Amino acid sequence: MLVFNKNYQSIWPDESDPSVIRVIDQQKLPFFFETRELRSVEDVYGAIKDMTIRGAPLIGAAGAFGIYLATLEITSLTNVDQHLANAARYLISCRPTAVNLSWAVNYVLDRLKKDTFAPSLSSAALKAAMEICEMEKENCRQIGKHGLKLIEKISKRKKGKPVNILTHCNAGWLACVDYGTATSPVYFAHDKGIPVHVWVDETRPLNQGARLTAWELGQYGVPYTLIPDNTGGHLMQHGMVDIVIVGSDRTTRTGDVANKIGTYLKALAAYDNKIPFYSALPSTSIDFNIRNGLSEIPVEERDPGEVKTVTGFIDKKILSVRICPENATAVNYAFDVTPAKYITGLITEKGICRATEKDIKEMFSDKFK
Repeated sequence: MLVFNKNYQSIWPDESDPSVIRVIDQQKLPFFFETRELRSVEDVYGAIKDMTIRGAPLIGAAGAFGIYLATLEITSLTNVDQHLANAARYLISCRPTAVNLSWAVNYVLDRLKKDTFAPSLSSAALKAAMEICEMEKENCRQIGKHGLKLIEKISKRKKGKPVNILTHCNAGWLACVDYGTATSPVYFAHDKGIPVHVWVDETRPLNQGARLTAWELGQYGVPYTLIPDNTGGHLMQHGMVDIVIVGSDRTTRTGDVANKIGTYLKALAAYDNKIPFYSALPSTSIDFNIRNGLSEIPVEERDPGEVKTVTGFIDKKILSVRICPENATAVNYAFDVTPAKYITGLITEKGICRATEKDIKEMFSDKFK
């Protein structure tokens, strides 16, 4: 992704100091573009917890680098196995819904057990974390190529008129190391010269759509319109949405999708208006061990204070203001689950399939037990 004509990923090792992992501070966007240094497991945990970094694939990559940083904390007095196990449990506990986090942490731990020829534990951990970054980048690139076919088909049907795509939250390159999941097909279509236009949900309470997706699309030159979260149904009723593409934080083996709160309502509106609704996700976001999303996917509850305030930019400062009575009671569910029956299909790195256990198993037969 180009930012001010420079190519960026959302996470990378510092070129001059291997003990530092750099990330784009998503709390500061779109008002300031800043990077933040992560030097310890505690730094990684804090950055994920306060949403300096967010998005399932990126959280996974950050967790992998967290294990790498944990190896740098080892001394001659350290019980290595216990130290790494503690670091892993701590990191995984940070955001319970996104399955990529536990997958990536365990991927690095497994590599440390197998890569006995590595010069050091730290070099093996860094290599494994970099593998995850490259894997997720390629996953998202392939998602873009497969999702492009859907946009091409709609464009042909509309005889070249702009394809109107609605998305929710931010499933872009900021959330996914590079390319993005839901946005990757959009970027591929834009690069191919296909007219596209994106309806961007603001995504309360933290406004990841307004702050991040809008910024991303603007940087890339993709036309978009920012809308309140409750506008999507109206647009669909009036034929102003051709396709809905969202991301996923955890998808079951049967096709249920957990994504940012509000996704379920968009799926219901799309279903009622016969508009295709797709979830774009890498296989690392599929939990092949669970079947029922409503009962088995843990839904994170965040600080109710996020609901009671809104953050904005005034006088060259980022400020938060209260928007309700001081003693108001609030609840802040971060995700909801969309049952598979409302999902037209899943866009993955291996292709597009229906959101059914049979079709997912055919596409990822090696993952099923």
